[in-house]
This record gives sequence, C-alpha cells and structure tokens, in this order.
Amino acid sequence: MNNAEYALQEIADGQVIGLGSGRAAFAFVHALSDHVRAGLHIRGVPTSQGTADLAHQLGVPLTTLAEVKGLDLAVDGADEVDPQLRLIKGYGGALVREKIVAASAKRFIILVGAEKLVQVLGEHGKLPVEVVPFGVDLVRRRLSQLGLTAAMRQVEGRPFVSDNGNLILDVAVQPLADPAALEQQLRAIPGVVGTGLFLNMADMVLIQHPDRVEVRQRASV
Repeated sequence: MNNAEYALQEIADGQVIGLGSGRAAFAFVHALSDHVRAGLHIRGVPTSQGTADLAHQLGVPLTTLAEVKGLDLAVDGADEVDPQLRLIKGYGGALVREKIVAASAKRFIILVGAEKLVQVLGEHGKLPVEVVPFGVDLVRRRLSQLGLTAAMRQVEGRPFVSDNGNLILDVAVQPLADPAALEQQLRAIPGVVGTGLFLNMADMVLIQHPDRVEVRQRASV
C-alpha cells in the first residue's frame, strides 16, 4: 500500500474532498478514480486547472467551494515538512488555491516522500510567494529591506502565471528560525497574495518509505 492508497482509507462515501496539485496529489486523484469507478460517491474541489483537467479525464466528479458549505478533508503534497508538520508548498505554483482549499477542510492530509522531510523549514532554500503583477516591484523592494532576494519564476523563458493570474517570486531563504514571524512580515507587504508557508494546517502526514507508509499526526492543541 502506498500513501495515496492509505489516504483513501480516510474517505467515506458522500464526502467532499479537496484535491491538491502536483505529483503526489495527482497520484491520489488516480487512486481515487479507481474507487469512484467501483462505486464510491464523492465530489472533489480541485486546487488548480491541471487537477481539474485530470479529474475530468479520470471521471472524478467535481464541485466548487461556492456550491458546498465546506470540505470533509483535503489531500495534497508538500515540498518541505518539519517535525511539527509545518509545511512549505508552492513549488508547483498553486499555493494560494491550495491554502484556500486546505483552510476550507475539516482535515488536511499531506502525502510526501521521505526526501521532503526537513528539520527546519527553509532547508531547501526556496519559499514561493504569489504576487499581484502590479505589485511586483514594490514587493521586491520590501523583500530587499528584509534582507531577502527573490527570482521571478520563469517557464520557457516567460514569467510563470498562476491560475489566479498572478506571478510567483521564489524567495531565497536560509533555514527559518521563526517561520510564523516571516509569514506575518510577508503578508503585510501590499501586493503579496499568499506565501508557501502552511503553518499549523496539516493534520496528518503520510510519508512514503520504500517498504511502508509512516503516519505522523499533529498533536492536538
């Protein structure tokens, strides 16, 4: 059993499921589609157009946040996971929609390989920040005042544009001593729509090892 199949054990008939973006989330959508074909009744809320396209292709029924009161759970991947189950996400560029869907869910389940585990967030050196195009220059100046540099994310020589029509700045970071303080500083900059810091959001992390799935759950507050 892999971690996508393990996550399916958390799903009950009739639920509304947030569907993340990226490789791990796409693997989950594939696994979910097998259960849908076998008779499982669920509806999914995708976090990106890529996820929506995949779900349509595989026959997974979709809905929107406007059509439901909330989500029973959301399943997604992550780029970094620390021992407190705090995350960095957004290397795929869907961070804002992913955060909205996660915040709409009663439970948030993360699927990762062991290579995504870090002792301190920021070890991989990059924090994605989604920015309104009009605000990019201001955001870069404010980041510089914080001692941070940022590169505009490019795809095939052109700026990457999110599904929200925004740009992504990949902020170069060292391991973060206080990720909550940095989140507050970044969100205070006009033009910043959201960051890849997902703090105190993940309820369960399913870690894929070669021979097993490790389960970590966030301690109750």
